[in-house]
Parts: sequence; C-alpha cells; structure tokens
Amino acid sequence: MTEAYIYDAARTPRGKGRPDGSLHEVTSVALSARLLNAVKERNGLEGHAVEDVIWGNVTQVKEQGGCLARSAVLESDLDESIPGLAINRFCASGMEAVNLAANQVRGGAGDAYIAGGVEMMGRVAMGSDGAAIAVDPSLTFKTYFVPQGISADIIATEYGFTREEADALAVESQRRAALAWQENRFAKSIVPVRDQNGLSILDRDEYMRPGTTLEDLAKLKASFKEMGESMPGFDKVAMLKYPHLDRIEHIHHAGNSSGIVDGAAAVLIGNAEFGKAHGLKPRARIRATAKIGTDPTIMLTGPVPVTEKILRDAGMAISDIDLFEVNEAFASVVLRFMQAFQVDPAVVNVNGGAIALGHPLGATGAIIIGTLLDELERQDKTVGLATLCIASGMGAATIIERV
Repeated sequence: MTEAYIYDAARTPRGKGRPDGSLHEVTSVALSARLLNAVKERNGLEGHAVEDVIWGNVTQVKEQGGCLARSAVLESDLDESIPGLAINRFCASGMEAVNLAANQVRGGAGDAYIAGGVEMMGRVAMGSDGAAIAVDPSLTFKTYFVPQGISADIIATEYGFTREEADALAVESQRRAALAWQENRFAKSIVPVRDQNGLSILDRDEYMRPGTTLEDLAKLKASFKEMGESMPGFDKVAMLKYPHLDRIEHIHHAGNSSGIVDGAAAVLIGNAEFGKAHGLKPRARIRATAKIGTDPTIMLTGPVPVTEKILRDAGMAISDIDLFEVNEAFASVVLRFMQAFQVDPAVVNVNGGAIALGHPLGATGAIIIGTLLDELERQDKTVGLATLCIASGMGAATIIERV
C-alpha cells in the first residue's frame, strides 16, 4: 500500500467564539479560504496540485451550510478544477478529514489532498442545526440521551474523578498553553489572520487565561448540576441507564471544559511522488487511523476503545507512543484516558489543550494532529497518537510517525 505523508500542517489562531471575539467579522468560508491560500503559498502548489479538499465542519447550517469545502476552494486562490468535500463527524470532523485523505492516498485515489476543517462558533451557534440525537424523541428515548456536560459528569462519577482533579488538569492546561506561546512552539503552524488591507486581525490564540488558579476555579458553579437535577432531570435519565449509580457528581464548569472559539486548520497529505514533484520533504507518515462507536449516553469515553483499536490494528503497544494529544473536551475525558492506559501526564497535551485554547469543533481534530507533529519535532521524538471523544458516542484516532 502507498504511504501517506504529512508535508505541512497549518492553523489559524483561535478567536473567542462570541461577538467581541477577534475573528467574529470573518465568515467560515473566508477563514477557510485564507488558510487554503497559506497552504498553497507555503508549498508552491499550482494548478490541479491536489486531488480534493476534504473539510470538516459540524454545524452545517446558514453560512456553514451547503458544501462549505467547495465554497472555500472557489473563494481561495486554488485552481477551480479542485473539488471540495464537506464532512461531519462532530468533534472529530477535522481528524476524519485528515484520515480520509490519508486513506485515499494510501489506496491510490490521487497523489495529494488538503484536509482539515473550520468552525466559527461565534457566528453559527453550536446546536443550531437541530440534530436528531438531541431533539427527536424516538431516538432520544432509545439512546437515553443526555447533554455532553452530563456525560462528562457521568464519566467523573463512574471512574472516581473529583472536581479538584479536574480543576488541577485545567490549571495545568492553562500553564502549558501560556508556556508554549511564550516559547513560540506554535510558530511553525500559525497563520495570522489579516484583513483585506493586510492588517492583522489575530495572530495569537486569544481564549487563554494563563493566570487561572485552583482558587479561581473553586469559585465557579458546576455548569450541569441544575439541568441534571431539575424535574424532570437528565440525572434520572442517566441512572436509568446506569442503575448502579445512586447519584451523578457534577464537577464540570466553564473553567475545566473546552472553550467556545472560532478557528480553522489544514494538513497537506500526499504520497512520495507528490513530494518529489513539488520539491517537498515529508515531515511524517500517517501510520494508522481508526474510528469506533461507543455508548451514546456516557458518550465521551471513545478515546479509550479507539486507542485500543488503533494500537491493535497497527500491531503496537501504548509504550510505543512517545506523545499524546487527547482533546480536552472536558477534563474527565483526559483523566479517564490517562487512567485507562496509565500514561505519564507529562507526555499528554504537552502544550495545553482545548480547556485553555478552545475547541473549534470542525477544526480541532486537524489542529491536534499538527500540534502533535510540531511537538514531536521539537522534542526529537518519533511516534505520536492523537484522539478525540465524539458526540453521540464515538471515538477517532490517528498515529503519526516522523520520517
């Protein structure tokens, strides 16, 4: 099978996903097009240089509706002969775009792809697409549906994580993210966003709160306690599914959950012939990809079984992995991953994660692959694994290996 290599990984800074966020004036199509232009310029791509643009975005309505990927290609300076494919695997959409592109290359369906995603959460609100999993009674009753925050609290309850542990992980995420920016660890990947006059709109992740302390977080009210315990409450729905639990411990709040932000990310993937034709040196190969379905009520445990699956498929052990990126959708997701595999916290989310930097849904999967690659290079390590939990009960993972 043909090898699929990563030649470049780029992302925009993440802006606060609200009206006063720096990227609020930029549409999803425009931000995507600017990033596609950056990939084109950074790698000297002319004509029909790539087979397709595969682009993840989750809330596919209004200006993020239609085939956003094709719209972004037409808005960009890429050749109009390049098509576009918009995909949605919820929080793993950006990763699934990369994995799909890699597997297309490995299967011989084209020499190269640009893959990634975008989400402008301040312009197109999460949940505004009215997903059936949350609103169709025939499905919600069958699946014992609860909102993701309740699912995160179920994980904490089931696996014994305290609010203090979750808050400590959040404070550490903030510390690591601030240090990463201080030491310019993201410099290779960041593409500043500029206006039509070339003036900078945003050149740095703006969601971070580096001065956050445990004392600050202790003052915050648990975000999902009221919706869980009200009548009729989601806690009771969960306990119908998990009757061994006598209550749900609500430990998550805005400070130990992922931030709502705007952003985009792209990865350039191709075979060896593509690199030779364009004078590009591969940075890593995509060694394995995986996805899996999981319990839709607890919902967010997917990183554990999908990691088991990808390691099994690749003939690897957890000890073969040098660094991990586990999306910080909620603190309990990462705590459960580290508990399940007994991995050293020092090698997980080395530069902070979505708690500190934010989680632009359709882009995050591609972001963490790029962050993982940059950190493998910085530390002169070899193999990394990136994984995300996914709404409605799924998991996705990618293993990359430097070359």
